[in-house]
Amino acid sequence: MPSQFRLGFLSHLHGNSAPRQLYRDYVELFVAAEELGFDSGWVAQHHFDSSAGRLPSPFPFLAAVAERTRRIRLGTAVVTLPLEDPLRVAEDAAVLDALSGGRVELGVGSGADPAVFTAFGKDLGRRREDNSAGVATLAAAFAGEPVGGTEFRLHPAAPGLAGRLWQAAFSQDGARYVGAAGSRLLLNRATFGSEGRTDEVQAPWAEAYLAAYPGPPDEVRIGLSRGVYPAASRRAAKAAIEAPVLAMAERMIRAGRFPAGLAAEEYFERMHISYGSPDQVAERLATDRVLPLATELIVQFSPAAPALDEAIAALELLATRVAPALGWKPGTR
Repeated sequence: MPSQFRLGFLSHLHGNSAPRQLYRDYVELFVAAEELGFDSGWVAQHHFDSSAGRLPSPFPFLAAVAERTRRIRLGTAVVTLPLEDPLRVAEDAAVLDALSGGRVELGVGSGADPAVFTAFGKDLGRRREDNSAGVATLAAAFAGEPVGGTEFRLHPAAPGLAGRLWQAAFSQDGARYVGAAGSRLLLNRATFGSEGRTDEVQAPWAEAYLAAYPGPPDEVRIGLSRGVYPAASRRAAKAAIEAPVLAMAERMIRAGRFPAGLAAEEYFERMHISYGSPDQVAERLATDRVLPLATELIVQFSPAAPALDEAIAALELLATRVAPALGWKPGTR
């Protein structure tokens, strides 16, 4: 049985509502998650392509969430750092941390979409170097060091954020780098470009991170994202998410990342989605090789985009049936 973990959820803010209503609905989802005992809520940043997600600016959205909540931690998974001025990211995160009472979990990553990098006038080929430089700038700013060769320092000061900086990794070498840097590790819901089951691919990544981490073991943090959809039955869960899964599979096929002609269940497997009754979802997650190493299980419904009431119902099943079966208890951390 996996060890105790914190329970989080991740949203890409999918949906067809007008932006004002969409954002308000997702604020309500965070409020509901806090009431259900979730430890954290995370949002993904997406630019321009609404099929991937509809939130280009995480910090204003999370500031709205902060005003409606008191306990749940507020995470970004992830801000594409090479497209940003890292000092501006530090300032935005610092203001959000002050507003929320120190609840920010700042996740960053290098990004990968060539069209988005072109739109921002950035060099995709330098994304890893730019991400590394940006992380160093963030860490120095949060540590209170002078910025940009001046005597200026980050305002408002946010020294606690230095220990709440997460980096996404998509390879074993990347995970080892994140560990050596002393950052927290975020692992994606699926290894879309790899053969084999996602958890089998990622388990060596988590082990490489742990081996490289220079701090004490009690400071290690591994956030494990997983696609889930609990419902009354496997048939009901499949009916709810089959269309968006197949739509995403078509995009992956066009990008050359999935083969064409597979059955729906095979695309579900390639996206590493645990779906069905709460017991079936828990049974699948219990076999995940990375979960025993993770400190946070971060569930997401993507590519499904359930309506607000359906999303809250699914979060309730996760908090009352699925996660407790895996050893989670509200407020244990």
